Amino acid sequence: MIKQLSLAIALSVLSFNGFSQISIIPKPVELKVTAPGKLLELNPSTRVVTAQSSLRPSADFLNSYLQEFYGFQLEGSSSKSNSSTIHLSLKRSSGASKEGAYTLSVENNTVKIAGNDEAGVFYGIQTLIQLLPVKSAGSSVKVPFVTIKDEPRFAYRGAMLDVGRHLFPVSFIKKYIDYLALHKLNYFHWHLTEDQGWRIEIKKYPKLTEVGAYRNGTIIGRFPGKGNDGKRYGGFYTQNEVKEVVAYAAKRYITVIPEIEMPGHSSAAIAAYPELSCFPDETTKVANGTTWSGPATGKHVQQAWGVFEDIFAPTEKTFKFLEDVIDEVIALFPAKYIHIGGDEAPKDNWKRSPFAQQLIKEKGLKDEHGLQSYFIQRMEKYINSKGKTIIGWDEILEGGLAPNAIVMSWRGEKGGIEAANQNHNVIMTPGSHVYLDWSQLGPDKGDSVTIGNKNTVRNSYSYEPIPKELDASKAKYVMGAQANVWTEYMKTPEKVQYQIFPRLTALSEVFWSPAQGRNWDEFVPRLQKQFERYDLWKVKHGPMNNEK
Repeated sequence: MIKQLSLAIALSVLSFNGFSQISIIPKPVELKVTAPGKLLELNPSTRVVTAQSSLRPSADFLNSYLQEFYGFQLEGSSSKSNSSTIHLSLKRSSGASKEGAYTLSVENNTVKIAGNDEAGVFYGIQTLIQLLPVKSAGSSVKVPFVTIKDEPRFAYRGAMLDVGRHLFPVSFIKKYIDYLALHKLNYFHWHLTEDQGWRIEIKKYPKLTEVGAYRNGTIIGRFPGKGNDGKRYGGFYTQNEVKEVVAYAAKRYITVIPEIEMPGHSSAAIAAYPELSCFPDETTKVANGTTWSGPATGKHVQQAWGVFEDIFAPTEKTFKFLEDVIDEVIALFPAKYIHIGGDEAPKDNWKRSPFAQQLIKEKGLKDEHGLQSYFIQRMEKYINSKGKTIIGWDEILEGGLAPNAIVMSWRGEKGGIEAANQNHNVIMTPGSHVYLDWSQLGPDKGDSVTIGNKNTVRNSYSYEPIPKELDASKAKYVMGAQANVWTEYMKTPEKVQYQIFPRLTALSEVFWSPAQGRNWDEFVPRLQKQFERYDLWKVKHGPMNNEK
């Protein structure tokens, strides 16, 4: 309460002294204005000093930002005695133990940023960027005299992007990563495989991208659509492009988590290799009410949105295929986590598959849910043997949770609560608050076509990742939370931008800042300033919607 009051007083002082530019999201733990009315100028003569060479990525990010949006860089080589200095260093703050903690001070002729670790220094740079005026006059900017102490509430602060339904160029994937970095998020969940397209090169299985990466058409409008555009659509990321993205993210202290869907959402893989299906000779089923384009027999990549019956057969051939895929994926992603999906896996084909039914009997499984648990646990054992941990959507709880799995709870909070009560780590991602494909205004009320439902920026801001049903002994299993961006109705980068902003900004504060310090009325003026930054970044954005 005292910290919240001190911040509120500081902000009110700023409003009387013309420092409307102080508008930091996510809100720092502590912020004090040390010299109201005083400003420090940063210009090309400003020196950037890194006490450790490992801090160069933070200095480079700042310079890139200044060059792109203000037209100059801090050269760092000035010999002028009166030139200002930005000093970056590693120094564990007293009483601060969290990864990502930092302190920032602007005083006399110096900006000092000290982090508990390299990521902390980088987050300090993001705060410094938000101290800059949105617009500058000439090749300089001025920042107010402040001291800040800050650290993240949650260790996991993520955002997902689905590239299976619609593909986006590497240039935009990098921009998306920058958006996360500017909001102090630290995990990028890359949803790479889907019914509508397989998006990652696997060299041992070239048909995954030769066949599985392309569909013969796409429905027009909201499901079931008003026809089909009849246009071949698709593409994929080469392994070199994946490495490029992972390296780019690493310089921004963002970990990229790949998702390879199993056992459902596998139509694209099955189109490439029909023998992975329970019924290889059966034709791909068309979604009810939709229009199909191209050949009507055989296995094909899906052209509509939804959940489809084709599912991986639980055969040795399938497990060998998936193990081979995982081997190549692990070589590309240094993250300690691999997301294996596990959601929306219809059991109809397993129910009528003689092989699946025999396997249920042989393994002493209760039913098809038990078979899914067997499937996930078998893959988990293999992935664990490679030194990695699996993440799965909350359906992996059905039939019994894999021993070391992390649960990503999307169908509300029930799955997350259940997993935490079983002493499993949890990432909260309920559709009601963090799904950024939902409409910001309500279906058919101004937004272009979305999947429907409604999630306003105020609603996102109201989310509390620790469910009230968990006591302290179980709440510790909540690693953090994640925003999800499903792209059925997002064909362009501009539409993605519109859907994520301003809700991603609101969620960044939910993920980072202390819960007791969050207040919508206090947040609104800071968000209004952020709208000016959106314009500076030249990004599309949604509205300021005050509805709950």
